Amino acid sequence: MTATTDGSGGPVRARAAADSETASAPAPAGRPGERTAADERTGPARRAVARAVDHLLARQDAEGWWKGDLETNVTMDAEDLLLRQFLGIGDRTVTEASARFIRGRQRADGTWATFYGGPGELSATVEAYVALRLAGDLPGDPHMARAAAWVREQGGIAATRVFTRIWLALFGWWRWEDLPVVPPELIFLPKWFPLNIYDFGCWARQTIVPLTVVSARRPVRPAPFGLDELHTDPLAPNPPRPLAPAASWEGFFQRADRALHRYHRVAPRRVREAAVAAASRWIVERQENDGCWGGIQPPAVYSLIALHLLGYDLGHPVMRAGIESLDRFAIWEKTETGAPVRMIEACQSPVWDTCLATVALADAGLAPDHPALVRAADWMLGEEIVRPGDWAVRRPGLAPGGWAFEFHNDNYPDIDDTAEVMLALRRVAHPEPARIEAAVARAGRWTLGMQSRDGGWGAFDADNTSPFPNRLPFCDFGEVIDPPSADVTAHVLEMLAYEGRAHTPRARRAIDWLLTHQEPGGAWFGRWGVNYIYGTGSVVPALVAAGIPAAHPALRRAVDWLRSVQNPDGGWGEDLRSYDHGAWAGQGSSTPSQTAWALLALLAAGERESECAERGVRWLVAAQREDGGWDEPYFTGTGFPWDFSINYHLYRQVFPLTALGRYVHGEPPVGGVPRAGKPRTGALPARKGS
Repeated sequence: MTATTDGSGGPVRARAAADSETASAPAPAGRPGERTAADERTGPARRAVARAVDHLLARQDAEGWWKGDLETNVTMDAEDLLLRQFLGIGDRTVTEASARFIRGRQRADGTWATFYGGPGELSATVEAYVALRLAGDLPGDPHMARAAAWVREQGGIAATRVFTRIWLALFGWWRWEDLPVVPPELIFLPKWFPLNIYDFGCWARQTIVPLTVVSARRPVRPAPFGLDELHTDPLAPNPPRPLAPAASWEGFFQRADRALHRYHRVAPRRVREAAVAAASRWIVERQENDGCWGGIQPPAVYSLIALHLLGYDLGHPVMRAGIESLDRFAIWEKTETGAPVRMIEACQSPVWDTCLATVALADAGLAPDHPALVRAADWMLGEEIVRPGDWAVRRPGLAPGGWAFEFHNDNYPDIDDTAEVMLALRRVAHPEPARIEAAVARAGRWTLGMQSRDGGWGAFDADNTSPFPNRLPFCDFGEVIDPPSADVTAHVLEMLAYEGRAHTPRARRAIDWLLTHQEPGGAWFGRWGVNYIYGTGSVVPALVAAGIPAAHPALRRAVDWLRSVQNPDGGWGEDLRSYDHGAWAGQGSSTPSQTAWALLALLAAGERESECAERGVRWLVAAQREDGGWDEPYFTGTGFPWDFSINYHLYRQVFPLTALGRYVHGEPPVGGVPRAGKPRTGALPARKGS
């Protein structure tokens, strides 16, 4: 199931009367026919809200969901072509369309970045270069020669990340012996033992298990060309690296990897084959109904390779469904010349987009029983996950409930989506309120049960905080554990406040966690959005909703920080480099989504009439297109901070609308009085200690 989108992520319907207000917008205070000073001040924002509401409504699918494009970087497209080459299912039309997309993302210096406006990145550049070689581009072509020269300057293939070199090893461009070992026997480690598979975050776990099979089999499909031009010295492509001191963690794991290389040569056959078989069963059991794994591209790619190595032919139902699922991640568009280009999404975000769109429309004044909101609620109710997944390993007695991010991902519901879906459902006056109550009760109990020991919430698992996985030589591709984060914890706290549970022990522990994790400058770190602006824009509204007064020193520090990083044009922006370099915190070109996050915090903190907030609102209004949408080429989301960045194409629509809606209509009520109008009566049953 996929959405048909235009270049900005969805179809566009022009508004017939762009300067009129939404039908549900309340009349301004004062005598009939009299315009108040407040109305004069908010008039441009009201008109912007009206246009944005129509724009967003026009993009809803008939089934009730929204989905914007999820743009990442060209490694997705390159690895898709490499997979098809490895499986022998290459298609010339697909290859040429993907190559056009990859060429179109090359920078003037010959490199590829991992986010808009970012610097060249070595592994992305190598993978893009190899994909273009598969498409027929030659080393002597000017764009290829520039890329190769830059790669050599950066240390060549030997300096790329492990995952890039795994792809090259599949075709004989790199030696398996020169890669870290991930033995399939890992599957046998008990759940209490360090470095068992459940010590890894779910995204890493789903990727590492199939890679243990690949690492054990070490396949090579002869490549159609060499890559000598990407080595600093083709005769010595991988110069030995010095060992770190044995007393250091780096040195310990380096020596452990050497021991695993020796074990690979002498591994008992029966033990090795039993481990491979167990990994194979683990992989197949976690395939989703649509054929994918976890609803994301990387585990699907490596699972297909692993199963193919174990004898699953391309006609096998598991393989066929898996390949078809990857095809659904492809977005086809036309260039100005009419030639097709093909972009691969790393995953799809319909649940996340739909709950955010529902909140935005409701907070913009759309009637809670509007058909669009009811359709959205129906669709979200149908996506509820009511069976256990991997999360149950750490919480075996917890009943299931909640939502995932994607169309199909029953094994990995996440706490962030679940909290936001609950907030969205509470804004809808559904004709069958009992369905809402039952789903919210199940999801609320599950969310409470997923709280980590320290009082915060991670995204997918509870207490996924082992310090060891990130130290493995193999794990250089980004964050591989899932500790509690400020943004997820804030969204859960906001949900609990909305459910009238802000004074429960669990909520108070979450408040303490958030106050403890405030940065010295007043901001909060953003794990799943860029970065301190996202974290701060998530935490401040949650703390206020939970009863922390706007005068609290933590909130005043947050407001002061937001004032200090506001751009001269009135907007806010933050570059992804803030994850690596503190000087970038809150610094970057103004974007609609980040400006909206800053405004959400300011409005919640009582700064609605401040000059700072007014300037932000004016920036959003001025940046709006005539059709009611906004443009945003910058990447403001993350998969892994810095290492894997995301441009959610719907963020530029939903967050500005939410911020402007709250500016016009005020903050959404909390504490048991939903937008739909009637008090709730305990959807989350009180329990001892909760």
